[in-house]
Amino acid sequence: MAKRDYYEVLEVTRTVEFEEIKRSYRKLAVKHHPDKNPGDETAQLRFHEISEAYEILGDPEKRAAYDRYGHSAFQGGMGGSGGVHDPFDLFREMFGASGGSAGGGIFDHFFGGGGASQDGRGSDLRYDLRISLEEAFAGCEKEIEIRKLDTCDTCDGSGAAKGAKVSTCSLCRGRGQVVASRGFFQVAQPCPQCHGAGQTIDKPCRDCNGQGRAEKTSRIKLNIPAGIDEGSRLRSSGGGEAGARGGSAGDLYVVIHLKEHPVFVREGSDLHCQIPIPFVTAALGGEVEVPTLSGPVNLKIPAGTQGGSDFRVKGHGMTRLQSHGKGDLHVKLEVEVPTKLNPEQRQALQNFAELCGEENTPIHRSFTERIKDLFSV
Repeated sequence: MAKRDYYEVLEVTRTVEFEEIKRSYRKLAVKHHPDKNPGDETAQLRFHEISEAYEILGDPEKRAAYDRYGHSAFQGGMGGSGGVHDPFDLFREMFGASGGSAGGGIFDHFFGGGGASQDGRGSDLRYDLRISLEEAFAGCEKEIEIRKLDTCDTCDGSGAAKGAKVSTCSLCRGRGQVVASRGFFQVAQPCPQCHGAGQTIDKPCRDCNGQGRAEKTSRIKLNIPAGIDEGSRLRSSGGGEAGARGGSAGDLYVVIHLKEHPVFVREGSDLHCQIPIPFVTAALGGEVEVPTLSGPVNLKIPAGTQGGSDFRVKGHGMTRLQSHGKGDLHVKLEVEVPTKLNPEQRQALQNFAELCGEENTPIHRSFTERIKDLFSV
């Protein structure tokens, strides 16, 4: 099935600024989040599609490449546990540079592409990690478990069996690459004889088939900084796949997703919540306890407060990333009307209603003034 246009996926036009892309991504990610749609495979697929689109359009360089070349600039996609690809994959296709596990094209070497590079560098990996809003607020340490190609224990990454003879490749003379002509261009490609290693082995390691790496389960510890937001990406240097025959390891990119919170909705460094207050408190005024991520605080309610009123509690929002400050908490009040009245309570309210004059219903009086012309003949 053909990929949809990333702008269409995020429901924005091609000319919008980054902030509009970010707002649309947040709205759609919340709507289709797996926590909000348990067991809904369609919502889960949509969520991954939205995340993939934002991975590209949320990065200025990748967005520019996508605007110019479309999906062909990112062959292989961004999802799952595969390599994190870049726009220079397009050059590999144009000039015929291979990207096998033992070596990659010249653009891999200079620009750190998703395949193993000419010096045997391992592939970069992506991991999607879901954390709670509380963990994003305070920061935390996480340990993740992934299956990936890691250094072979049997040969210690050399790719050679015990007593094997390692020789300089006769074709590339140890350079690991050969020069191929492509019309007017001359392009360096991995050597087809040694696959970019620069060496040949007469007796390869049986456990890794001479690659110097084998699939293992690895545990990686991550420090999640306080204030991290939905869609943020952390880089674990060397946390990707091991390089071939002792080559350097790739990197691991961890994409953060926030679980839906039962009380708060996040917008940047601010939090929003809605709390109910008794009818009497709204009429007479008083104090109510408001929850925050750092503990409850008291909020003063003026007499005559109307339902839907918004109050700002300064400094009780989200931690700002790489800053000591915090955003604000925006509290929307919902006046709770009693639903079950006994005869005595009902009579008391009726007496109260008779005592109230028009001066106690300014909103109703204003509304009546605005609509009276609609009913005049």
